[in-house]
Amino acid sequence: MDACATRKLAEVLASTTPDHLSPDTLSHAHRAVLDWLGSALGGSIEPPARMAQQVAAGLGRSDDCTIFSGGRGSAAAAALANGVSSHILELDDIHKGSTVHAAAPIIPAALAVAEREHADGRAFLTAVTLGYEAAFRIGEAVNPSHYCFWHPTGTVATFGAAVAAGTVLHLTPERMLHALGTAGTQAAGLWEFNADGAMSKHLHPGKAAMNGVLSADLAKAGFTGASRILEGERGFFAAMSELPDASPAAKLARQARVTAGLGTQWKIGENGYKLHACCGHTHTAIDVAISMRTAGRWSAEQVSEISAVDVETYAPGYAIVNEDNPLTPYQAKFSLAYCVAAALLEGRVGLEQFAPERFDAGGVCHRGIARLLPRIRVTVAPDLTVQYPAAWPTRVSVTLRGRTTLEGAAQYPLGNAENPVDTGRLEAKMAALLEPRFGAAAARSAQDAIAALPECADMATLFRHLLHG
Repeated sequence: MDACATRKLAEVLASTTPDHLSPDTLSHAHRAVLDWLGSALGGSIEPPARMAQQVAAGLGRSDDCTIFSGGRGSAAAAALANGVSSHILELDDIHKGSTVHAAAPIIPAALAVAEREHADGRAFLTAVTLGYEAAFRIGEAVNPSHYCFWHPTGTVATFGAAVAAGTVLHLTPERMLHALGTAGTQAAGLWEFNADGAMSKHLHPGKAAMNGVLSADLAKAGFTGASRILEGERGFFAAMSELPDASPAAKLARQARVTAGLGTQWKIGENGYKLHACCGHTHTAIDVAISMRTAGRWSAEQVSEISAVDVETYAPGYAIVNEDNPLTPYQAKFSLAYCVAAALLEGRVGLEQFAPERFDAGGVCHRGIARLLPRIRVTVAPDLTVQYPAAWPTRVSVTLRGRTTLEGAAQYPLGNAENPVDTGRLEAKMAALLEPRFGAAAARSAQDAIAALPECADMATLFRHLLHG
């Protein structure tokens, strides 16, 4: 076994061309970009995005790259602003094994450099594919211990963004190695933002995208980075994850998670897509709750007869979604109890379920959800915890007054590779995000751009007209 996972990753990915990827693999990248674009455009008018656009404008004038709803900017500035926009609505993709939202950091980095370098659509889709590959493999190698303190979308996705940008730049294997080294020394993103509901969560993919562009550009210029940034004694693995034991065998097994099947098994096919506008750790329970409601044909009046709801989940997810009486829309997106209540009462958990008027200083003020919320108990089940991150399981039981308890369970949320949705569902999702904000014509324009992507001769032209300013 190769004892240097960093070098092998750089060598294999830097040597991969579009011709090495099957049409099916590239179609997965195409779907990822379709799903990302709705979140990126939809989030681009939100307050955190506007702030990022303002800062990006101060990084220097440039006409190189598209900043959605923010004009034009340099590649680094566009990657930052579009990365922030992409993660605000909580509808961007998720990979269960690595717990990485890959699109938000990786696609803005790939797009920014592809626009600047006038790359074609196939080159761009290849860059996205390889960026996802690096992020997912490194994320799986450090999960689940990394997740206790670190937000993988800000940390491991920095490597993915660097690989995506470096792929567009045609970095040699040696220079891709240096890009990974420079990316790793910048990788950051602490979960402490969740305690305050801070905007740092949106910053993480933006900064990862920007750092990825910087890492690739520096590597192309000859700037060196650590050659063993992953497995070195003071590298990413040692500093930001734990092993059950420190034996050489355990360390090699972790490296093998990066290199096994590398170059033949493309992990972008494992990508998952979110259908609910909240933290992914709530989604399996939401799906079960909606399924139970649909099967029982419950009305809002019947839901009001619920006397108890018990939700069992896995510990790493519960640590993120344990808020029982959210005070703000942001907190509600990280409240498993709130999301299940909304699913049972309304049969969906979209953006409207997190409208500001549903909350006040005392917590949830939406009448139906406020009544149901105290009846929901969320607990951690050890047998579910041991299944994470290979599965994101849940069990839900609902007791109706005077009737028997109904039970449901699932291993994976809808949208995961094990429980997939078709492309038409993703197209409908994008239309639903864009039409209310920008109108039907803008939504159609975005759909047309996505349809034209594989045959696009110059990525600088494809998205230039979408929400330019």
